[in-house]
Amino acid sequence: MRGRWGFRFALVAGALSLAACDDLPFGGPNPPDTSARPEARVAPPPDPVPDAQSEALALYYRRVQADLLAQGLLRTDGGGPDTPFTDVQLAQNFVRIALFEEYTDNGGVLRSQQRINSIHRWDSPIRMNIRFGDSVGFEQRVTDRNAVASFARRLSGLTGVPITQTTANPNFHVLFLSEAERRAFGPELLALEPNLSQASVNAFLTLPRDQYCIVIGTFVPGTATYRQAIVLIRAEHPDMMRLSCIHEELAQGMGLANDSPRARPSIFNDDEEFGLLTSHDELLLKLLYDDRLHPGMSAAEAAPIARQLAREYLETGPV
Repeated sequence: MRGRWGFRFALVAGALSLAACDDLPFGGPNPPDTSARPEARVAPPPDPVPDAQSEALALYYRRVQADLLAQGLLRTDGGGPDTPFTDVQLAQNFVRIALFEEYTDNGGVLRSQQRINSIHRWDSPIRMNIRFGDSVGFEQRVTDRNAVASFARRLSGLTGVPITQTTANPNFHVLFLSEAERRAFGPELLALEPNLSQASVNAFLTLPRDQYCIVIGTFVPGTATYRQAIVLIRAEHPDMMRLSCIHEELAQGMGLANDSPRARPSIFNDDEEFGLLTSHDELLLKLLYDDRLHPGMSAAEAAPIARQLAREYLETGPV
């Protein structure tokens, strides 16, 4: 997608400042209310001072966001009467988004090239850890953590995959890093995964500024089920672009890794019309995790089942 990449390459997250509690289910009980104990409150630390590079990027992304919003893009309404779609369109969009790759490894460089693939999804619980570079201030961490937690609950409800927030052996990492922090992460990345493809390393370290965020996944050997996923979101983003990246990359990390210019209303489209997950996209996720489909199923096998499921979904709702 323009500005947001979804890759399927091996990646293992390194050690950053942790911002997650152990073994908390997204959607579980809220933490105890400490408002009645003011003596227990600790003043948050002052926000870090951004470097000149981050300040310039933050200004650039604020201008990008303002321009998109001025054009009526980054919609948050999920679609409406102006964006109807049929069961045939839903099934076609599913095949294009869930069963095609957007990029291929061409001699250590990722090239934009559509390639047919099979169904990839999680078949085990997700242990999600939210991490921040030192450049992200306290209040911003609270906002980001709440946004990720809220969307993770939504994804779990749509797919049926348990998603727990934990620092214990996480398999889904959500990183908020500044430009300098991302560029400096390479040695840790290679130390944790020496066999990481050069294309993956390059994509992570040389992300151009018009690519806003990425997700990279790795699979259980010999299977089409995810073993690890990592989401990288630029710390310089303003509020709406930040939230849009959370929606796009976490959803792609569930297995909807491609984009399609025909998908509407959808965040899996390069036109940036929608900034947040839509009603159409919710159905794509439900379809992907329907028991009548399974990891490793080819496009030829999955397409007729997807058409039947799409008819059912739009007639009676997902079962």
